[in-house]
Amino acid sequence: KYKLIKKKKTKGRDCDWSWEAIIWTSIGWSVSVGLGLLCCIYVATLHENDLWFSNIKEVEREISFRTECGLYYSYYKQMLQAPSIQEGLSDLIHDNLTESKRTINLLQRMNIYQEVFLSVLYRSLPIQSYLEPVYFYIYTVFSLQAVYVIALYLTAWLLSGSWLAGTLTGVWYILNRVDTTRVEFTISLRENWSLPFLALQVTAITCYLRPQLTALQQVLVWLMYVTTFCFCLTWQFNQFILLVQALVIYTLDCVDLLTTTQVTTLYLVQVSGLLSVWLLQFCNSMILGSLVLSFIVAALFVRHCQSGLKSGSLLVRLGKLLLHSAMVFLLTFTINYLAKVLLPLLPSFFSHSLFPLDFDASLYLCEEAFGLLPLDTLDRLASTLLLHPYSLTLLLLSGMLAVAALQNLRMKYIWTGHMCAVAAYGVCGKELWTLLLTTLRCNSKVLVRFWPKLMEELSELREFYDPDTVELMTWISTKTPKRAVFAGSMQLLAGIKLCTGRVLTNHPHYEDKDLRERTKQVYQVYACRSPEEVHDILRAAGADYVVLENSICYERRHRRGCRLRDLLDLANGHIMDGPGENDPDLAPASHPRFCEAIKTDTVAYTALFTRTFQNKTFHVYRVKKKHKKIPKSSPEPSATQ
Repeated sequence: KYKLIKKKKTKGRDCDWSWEAIIWTSIGWSVSVGLGLLCCIYVATLHENDLWFSNIKEVEREISFRTECGLYYSYYKQMLQAPSIQEGLSDLIHDNLTESKRTINLLQRMNIYQEVFLSVLYRSLPIQSYLEPVYFYIYTVFSLQAVYVIALYLTAWLLSGSWLAGTLTGVWYILNRVDTTRVEFTISLRENWSLPFLALQVTAITCYLRPQLTALQQVLVWLMYVTTFCFCLTWQFNQFILLVQALVIYTLDCVDLLTTTQVTTLYLVQVSGLLSVWLLQFCNSMILGSLVLSFIVAALFVRHCQSGLKSGSLLVRLGKLLLHSAMVFLLTFTINYLAKVLLPLLPSFFSHSLFPLDFDASLYLCEEAFGLLPLDTLDRLASTLLLHPYSLTLLLLSGMLAVAALQNLRMKYIWTGHMCAVAAYGVCGKELWTLLLTTLRCNSKVLVRFWPKLMEELSELREFYDPDTVELMTWISTKTPKRAVFAGSMQLLAGIKLCTGRVLTNHPHYEDKDLRERTKQVYQVYACRSPEEVHDILRAAGADYVVLENSICYERRHRRGCRLRDLLDLANGHIMDGPGENDPDLAPASHPRFCEAIKTDTVAYTALFTRTFQNKTFHVYRVKKKHKKIPKSSPEPSATQ
């Protein structure tokens, strides 16, 4: 009777909404919106101050969309310039400008539904007279940063029970902008579109796993599905994030911290989101062949077959758990292998990470964004007082999780004895206290200047200045045929497509095997190859012009072994230039480096290539067409194509 009365009182207290509680909650929501808007205005101001975006030419604005950002933005521009929405969609589905000699379905190959949606929205709304298309685009992306901050805020509020924790979350996110986002200079990257939806999904999952929310569970399930769907639709790397989530769900299920209904629901939400994207992307086989989908199917199937997993003595349960895990992972790889065999699936370049690095994997892993975490990152996070409480909280939560798991496995008497010894060492051990105080910098004077640092960033004014690229784009737009095909680096070609609309041989969306092979071939212009070999490669790709960049030919940004010319030399079996060691199986190249030798204007090069443009940064050559060889018995003279 006492328990029943206590339960009723608790339930009544949870549902009690006094005026004080309503006001306090309203303040919490207002603060979340305020912090979100503050972050949005902050990154928008940094973007404007860095480029003076409102005062530069349109071509300079487009050039500022670097690397693949320009490629993605070009499809938004293409949709706006189309005579109608239907024709614009048709051009995207039957695109023959992005890859020469190929017609591809961009909605299937790339995650550009966000550009399609924004272009349709911009054409439908009565805002064309006072808001330029580029501002509509970038303001949307910056607004998603506000959504990101609000979602993180709500997650902290749900976990702690106080919106003050959410406030601290938002403040920390803004203070650590260098390590939390790069949206102000990589606006169009897929991560800037998708991560806000991932944060919303985590918020929905956090709320769903809270007890006594029976009335809201159905709404939360739909919210989890919508956010998962949007996250998957806007980023091609979604499957790797979802795989981590699925592994966490599997682990919590194994230690009996989630109910059967919760586990099944979370798995089905992930599957539903992936399959919905699969349909919208015209049955993209990469989704069906993803490892996360295979893992979820395997986990649900084995879980259904092995229903008595959480019963029996300790040794029996541990044995069942090991057998269960072995069966799940074995079935996962079996399903994934069969999917790749039965489907016309081309494995992602990430599969190469299990083997020695090849050209494609090295090309990405040599970039800073894909490399190891720099040590100065930890120093920056510590300077804003974020790293220390995070580490401590993570340690405490890990301990609580371990306690809950061990209690479920009935190991109390084995574990608590060791706990006494470890706890005594922790309290009395001088080494641990010294290490803790040193880590917290309690033995040194630390001055954290948050506000002056933010004001310094906001007051620093710059201007976009890249006259060589502007000159190149202007020349291409005015001096070359509209259907001319250009070869070059992926990053530059993305800008050429955006600014000039010319046809490309390759581009930065690097998830297609054939495109990766073509890119590797086109990049031979920076390798030690003969002019005849390079000419044949470029003509096979349909190139009319090739753009050579001094910044790549004489690259110094990366270390030796990570420069593009080094990666090409290694792939071709040639020794790398410059001081340093080389593998013994490498041999000297029989030809000079093409991008250097072509500038000598010797007969071997001028017979195949004609320089048509040059400045301090770029050299453009027209790829000549070879003469047709006509048999001597033929009375007709030779003709140049």
